[in-house]
Amino acid sequence: MLRYFLHKLTYAFLTLFGVVSLVFVLFNGLGDPARMMLDQNASATQVAQVKHKYGFDQPLLKQYVYYLNDLSPLSVHSKTKTDFTAINKRFKVVKLLNTKQNTIVLKAPYLRVSYFKQGKKVSSIIGETLPNTAILAILSISIAIVLGVLMGIFSALYKDSFLDKTIALVSTIGMSIPSFFAAIVFAWFFGFVLHKYTGLNMTGSRYEVDDFGEGIFVQWKNLILPAVVLGIRPLAVIIQLMRNSLLEVLDQDYIRTAKAKGLSQYQIIRKHALKNAMNPVVTAISGWFASLLAGAVFVEYIFGWNGLGKEIVNALNQSDLPVIMGAVLVIASLFVVINILLDLVYAWLDPKVKLYE
Repeated sequence: MLRYFLHKLTYAFLTLFGVVSLVFVLFNGLGDPARMMLDQNASATQVAQVKHKYGFDQPLLKQYVYYLNDLSPLSVHSKTKTDFTAINKRFKVVKLLNTKQNTIVLKAPYLRVSYFKQGKKVSSIIGETLPNTAILAILSISIAIVLGVLMGIFSALYKDSFLDKTIALVSTIGMSIPSFFAAIVFAWFFGFVLHKYTGLNMTGSRYEVDDFGEGIFVQWKNLILPAVVLGIRPLAVIIQLMRNSLLEVLDQDYIRTAKAKGLSQYQIIRKHALKNAMNPVVTAISGWFASLLAGAVFVEYIFGWNGLGKEIVNALNQSDLPVIMGAVLVIASLFVVINILLDLVYAWLDPKVKLYE
């Protein structure tokens, strides 16, 4: 077990280090951030002032080292160049070691501040929007899991029947429709054409302002359409995987033995076949859940759902590089965590899987 966790921690560190390096180069080495922040007609003096304020006038390698230092929980700060009181206010640090010139501190990763939101911390922006995206992703994958597993089971039990072919057609259509197109169609049809019957809105987020200015209230119905749209593609994948995996399991010798013992079809599926057929489905679920966290950009933007995806679009439109970089790093970290959890689920589903291998 210890060997497993050391291996995974090394993998996570290398993955995140690669993501940090790539993101930094893409957003700092291939353009002029100061010019992107300002109007193209800005004077050279204005550009120079912005570069000095955000450290863009430093060599790229030095900027990269400073960025890693900000992200690292264990960081070093110079006493001669920086006021430690200001550092403590920014990072909320714990002093570990003092030297003549430097102070080594323990802190939360610092994602810096937004260029366009009056110096608001990127961590605060992500903290406000990520829960909305997580709620949307969890509901979407839950819909896909419940319907996908049930439809996959029925499709396998009634192989080559009209029901099987109908489900296969539905899943094929679901896979072929891009999420942004489905979002537009669903928003228009259910939120506009059928609004008086469904009561659903074309756009809206989890919180809305009362028309009479009496405060903010939760509007859960705004979650329905984006959750359904976001769950269409993983639903189609889970159906096909569940069907094919279950058919393969039902053809095994131990299933024939269970039938010979007089067990009902329900008992065979529940006690013997379902758990063994879930391995490829779990792989798809974990991958799609991580993708939903990262790929809800267009769906959130079209439905006006104030999540991390919509925030990324707004940051791209404004060239708000710290927000973009912070969001990418958070999503990459979630991918790493989900992969580790996936291995634990595998070990539970299949005792032959050893975590230390």
